[in-house]
Amino acid sequence: MTNLKSTFFFRRWWLRLLHVSFIFVLVSCNTHSNGQEEKNKEDGVDSSGFVDLFEGGTLDNWEGDPAYWRIENGVLIGVTTASTPPLENNTFLTWKGGELGNFELKAEFRITEKGNSGINYRSETVTDVPFALKGYQADIDGMNNYTGQNYEERKRTTLAYRGEQAVIEPSEDATVENNAWTARRIESSLGSSDSLKTLINSEDWNEIHIIANGNRLQHYINGVLMSDVTDKDEKNFMASGLLGIQIHVGPPMKVEYRSFRVKQVD
Repeated sequence: MTNLKSTFFFRRWWLRLLHVSFIFVLVSCNTHSNGQEEKNKEDGVDSSGFVDLFEGGTLDNWEGDPAYWRIENGVLIGVTTASTPPLENNTFLTWKGGELGNFELKAEFRITEKGNSGINYRSETVTDVPFALKGYQADIDGMNNYTGQNYEERKRTTLAYRGEQAVIEPSEDATVENNAWTARRIESSLGSSDSLKTLINSEDWNEIHIIANGNRLQHYINGVLMSDVTDKDEKNFMASGLLGIQIHVGPPMKVEYRSFRVKQVD
């Protein structure tokens, strides 16, 4: 009988010890998780690993002509008016946080009807033109004629129109014809440009999602894939480079960006 009681109490003691240990581990993990979440919030990192590049509501980590760029209530505003200096070349606001290689970018944008903008990535500075970039661009315009396409600023021009899955082949003879690169091969259709256009809001907020992974570059608008480029042109392909936001030469316009987030991918 004594042995049975000893065994019974030992088992109860052991179960209680396991229970207390489990609670301790659970609390420790939860504390660590909460601490990491708080640190991420302080660093501007959300639960998905995206970093808000306009955290703090300043342009301290960006470089551009202040005549055209400002932040109001956490929203980046790019604007040209009759009173701002007339643009002779497209002007860019460039992120000074370093070059991006493989990454995802998510942002919301709104643009006036006659506006023309875009997000450049894996780009280079143009040495003889102030605040200019050349490189891949997720195109955005107020009429939504080009929004979502892949246009390479100051280089090969159009790599994929909206609705195209394109492969850019290596070629010594390729050139620009009708504002498009002749060495691009259309692999498949993502839908007609006109039908995809109906999914883009005019003069209202839209979400853009850029995925750059190796030589594959995908542009999504409102969750729909609009263009898909595989760049096999080793001579012109850029594996990494600068990130920037464009105001295009043209009539007075206004473009706004908010929730501008980037996540680097290995």
